[in-house]
Amino acid sequence: MRLSLVPRGGDIQSVGGSGERGSVTVKRAPQRDHVVAASETVTLVLGEDSPLPESAADVEDLVRRLRGHVAQLGARTASGTPVLLRAQRLCSDSVPEGYMPSRVYLVELAKATQELVTHVERGDPGSMRPERRRRSWKPRINMLRGAIFAVALACLVWAATVPRT
Repeated sequence: MRLSLVPRGGDIQSVGGSGERGSVTVKRAPQRDHVVAASETVTLVLGEDSPLPESAADVEDLVRRLRGHVAQLGARTASGTPVLLRAQRLCSDSVPEGYMPSRVYLVELAKATQELVTHVERGDPGSMRPERRRRSWKPRINMLRGAIFAVALACLVWAATVPRT
């Protein structure tokens, strides 16, 4: 179960004609959402169909990925929240030696990462999401025309009902 950390072939797009000669510009695809990437890595560890990692190198790769996800999601969470502190404490621990202790540590780290993912997805009040500016509502031109027509019609009706002197 070796997992590659290099980008897949679908992540790179070449820009330029297929029959053109000369330089080809390589353009990277847009970055994926950190929450989705963390959820996929957690599924690799905690999924019902996912097997235990075969070697210590596989465990190290998964731990490295999970630690990276905790760091990325920690930037989107308020510091001092219990979920973040637990995940960071697990990340600071070293991977234990031995087959069973290393797998137990991996599962605990994956569960802590999953809790952090749900915390970020929920958007708790303490999360540090960028604030969106409130835009003022601009009416469409046809709405303005309709409103002016309605006011003019109301003025005509009112003027028609007022007795002449």
